[in-house]
Amino acid sequence: MKIGRKISGGRYKHPKKKKSTGRQSQARIVKIGENRVKTLRTRGGSEKNVLLAGNSCNVIIDGKAKKATIKNVIETPANVFLARQNIIVKGAVLETDLGKVKVTNRPSQEGQIQAVLVE
Repeated sequence: MKIGRKISGGRYKHPKKKKSTGRQSQARIVKIGENRVKTLRTRGGSEKNVLLAGNSCNVIIDGKAKKATIKNVIETPANVFLARQNIIVKGAVLETDLGKVKVTNRPSQEGQIQAVLVE
């Protein structure tokens, strides 16, 4: 039989090599603190602004945006331990000077924090 072929004549598929595009990037954790933004190069040469720390958020109230200062992370439905460490993720409930707000975007993927007021 020919090398690399089955008895039936079909060929064996070789496993694919590891590519640099398949590797994971470092986890980005958004904490409460003075604004720190990092610019990353993405695929295709575009740039992405990534938030590493933030102390203010854009709160939408009745269709209008207001800037609020973040005081504390009250709860995080995704993971209880994230709230204890004051890590901001999508869905986290924050305590601000305007009241309780819920994060609606992914701050680790974008350069700011967007939120809506919770009654």
